[in-house]
Amino acid sequence: MLKRTRLIDTPESVNRVSPDKDVALGALRAATAERHELLHVIMPLSVESVALRDYLAHLAILRNWLKPLEAWLDHFDDGPQASTLPARIDRLALIDADLAHVAARGQDERINVTVPVRMQAWRGTQSAAYRWGVCYVIEGSQLGGAVLYARLKDRLAPHPLGYLAVGRETLGARWQAFIRALSADVHTPATIDEACRGAADAFDRLIELAQCPTSAACANVD
Repeated sequence: MLKRTRLIDTPESVNRVSPDKDVALGALRAATAERHELLHVIMPLSVESVALRDYLAHLAILRNWLKPLEAWLDHFDDGPQASTLPARIDRLALIDADLAHVAARGQDERINVTVPVRMQAWRGTQSAAYRWGVCYVIEGSQLGGAVLYARLKDRLAPHPLGYLAVGRETLGARWQAFIRALSADVHTPATIDEACRGAADAFDRLIELAQCPTSAACANVD
C-alpha cells in the first residue's frame, strides 16, 4: 500500500525560514493551520492508496478554485503581482493539459474534468496585504508537488503528472523569494491581519469545493 500522502510534505530546503521572516509567515501558518489539516482529510490525494482518478479529481477541484482567483489577481500589478517577483506559473494550463492527457481517458465518469463549475467572481479585499495572503495559499498549494511527484510518478504512469512535475528543481528558491517579498511588504500588525484574512478566505473556498464537488454550489454549467 502506498504511504499516506500528506499534501504539505515538502523538501527540507523549502522549510528553512530565516528569523526576519518569522513574524508574517508564523502568523499566516497559525491562522490557517486548522484549515490546512482539514484539507489533508478531504482532498482526493489524501487517500492511502492513490489512483489516477484521485489525481484527476484533485486537479478538477484546484482548477475550479484557481480560475476565479487568478482572473481577479490579473487586475493588479503591485504587491504579489509586482513584476519583480518570479514569473507566475500558468497552473491552469498545466492542470488542463493533465486533465486532457490520453492516460486520463476512461476514468471514473463521475469526475467531470472538462466542464467548468458555476462560480462567482472573487470579490476579496483589493489591498496588497490581502492579496499576499491569497497568494501565500496559491504558492503553497504546489509546495508538495516534488514530493508527490516522486511518490506517484511510477504508480500513475504513463500519466506525466505535469502539474506536480513543474518547477521541482527550483521549488525551494521560488518559495524563499516569495516569502522574502511577502515579509518586506507585510510587517505591521494591520497588514499581517489583512494577509491572514486573505489566506483564510482562499483556504475556505478550497475547502468548500473539496467538500461539495457534486452539490448545487458546485453545479456544472456550459
